[in-house]
Amino acid sequence: MTEKVKYLSPAWRDEAERRLSSELPPERMNLVTSSMANIYKDCPDGKDRFMFFRFEEGRFADLVIDEGQPPKAEFFITGKYDTFAKITRAELSAQKALMTGKLKLKGNMVKALKLASLADRLNKVLATIPAEY
Repeated sequence: MTEKVKYLSPAWRDEAERRLSSELPPERMNLVTSSMANIYKDCPDGKDRFMFFRFEEGRFADLVIDEGQPPKAEFFITGKYDTFAKITRAELSAQKALMTGKLKLKGNMVKALKLASLADRLNKVLATIPAEY
């Protein structure tokens, strides 16, 4: 895949699913079972969107990108599109974004901080997708 796909588009989601399934073995994700909904405010088209991830025993299980209410998740993280784009490109760590108030967390903060390194592993994979932000 050499052509750029639009970030958060169906083509981007398909590529993200393919890469997360093939490049993140369960051991690399510490066999974690968790779910997270990233709520994007101020997308370039003026809409709000969400990206929902779910892992079961460290295996990538689900990725949903849509508008409206996200599925029930262990963590809900809200922030501006630009902040999430920087995190997805691996230019900003999830932990730093949380600690500096760029992202708002609904869920167990201590557990979220423990899982932040796993989120950064996930974002390192996503950063390899040639995307137009």
